[in-house]
This record gives sequence, structure tokens and C-alpha cells, in this order.
Amino acid sequence: MKKKFILKGLGCANCAAKMEEAINKLDGVQEATVNFFTQKLTIVGEDDKMPTIVEESKKIIKKIEPQVVREKA
Repeated sequence: MKKKFILKGLGCANCAAKMEEAINKLDGVQEATVNFFTQKLTIVGEDDKMPTIVEESKKIIKKIEPQVVREKA
């Protein structure tokens, strides 16, 4: 399953890289990419684990950049 999100307010390329690295470590994630220039997050993961992945990714984003708003693309 693939999910795409827009990260409004993403202001730091280094932070985007940290988010990508942390989300890729989540259980069930096959691939996660954060594109700083387009401000998009794409997650490919196992269908049954996707609700947990989406929730955990939200927590990671808020921890690294609290002002970022994640919206469905």
C-alpha cells in the first residue's frame, strides 16, 4: 500500500532527512521518502500495518518539526 502526504511548513532539509530515516525504521515500512523541495512524504508499507505506520509517522514529524502540518496529498 502507498500513502502520500503534504508536509506544510517543512523548513529544514536536514529535518526532512531525519524524518525519512526515522519513518524507514518503523515496522512494516518498505520505503519512505521525504522530498524537501516538494514538501511531500510518500510511504510504501504493508497493508495491515499502514494505520499504525501513518500514526507513528505523524508523531515522528511533530517531534522533529512541531510546526509542520501533515495533510493527505
